[in-house]
Amino acid sequence: MLTVITAVCACVWVLLSAVDSSLGQLVVNVKNKGGEVMRQEIQANTSHDSISLKFQKADGTIITQFIDFKNDIQIFKSLVLGEEERGQNQYQIMCFVTKLMKNEFISSDAMSKLRQKNPDAIRTPENDKGHETHGMDLQIQHSSSHNVSPAISELCHDASDATYTRDTDLRFLSLRSSDKPYSTLVSNARRLIPHKQRRCKDTTDLQHHCTCRYEICIGWYPCGLKYCRGKDNGKPTNYRCGIKTCRKCRIFDYVAKQKSSCLWDE
Repeated sequence: MLTVITAVCACVWVLLSAVDSSLGQLVVNVKNKGGEVMRQEIQANTSHDSISLKFQKADGTIITQFIDFKNDIQIFKSLVLGEEERGQNQYQIMCFVTKLMKNEFISSDAMSKLRQKNPDAIRTPENDKGHETHGMDLQIQHSSSHNVSPAISELCHDASDATYTRDTDLRFLSLRSSDKPYSTLVSNARRLIPHKQRRCKDTTDLQHHCTCRYEICIGWYPCGLKYCRGKDNGKPTNYRCGIKTCRKCRIFDYVAKQKSSCLWDE
């Protein structure tokens, strides 16, 4: 039997068949479309069946993508620094919760076994999955967020009034799990109507509600496994020998408390 699955020489990744810990961490140097190189940390936790991807943008913004396979959701968290020249001395945090589609990310088990042959290499994705727009029409109340996922209150405790999801995503989750009825998932959620508010960029009133648009791009992530052909005890076999990598951007439209909380959308 194959005890270690090794990629052919043309591949830059290997998948190990066993590791000593339930935690696996990978650090990747990723070049975005603007030519900037960002250090991206990806950690898999097989005990919790989750993956956390984190990086810091050139402007200081910290982006976290958290994959919760047990509850079929992913959380996008953004910590945005204030613009001091515009009187903002505080940072703000937003969290966006969306459903997790099948085969959107490799499993936590596969992620924990992933290693680079050349950790100093600059990575670019093989596939660009383009943009996806989400109209976030619900604000999640943290008192009941555990019904969706316990990870929400843990990751977004500093964004108690800025954690958003979609009604369609909660309905999707209720269909996937018999112990999570829609009425329970949506309990205490505050309904918002982004398309009925003026866009923040189109209003001059800094203190009024408006629809903010925020984009989060994950410039590189493992979106699938590659398989190679080989022989095991003389018999032809397929084995995992690397990964497929993707890039994807998401645009979130949500109701901000005021224009001053959405100065980037101008």
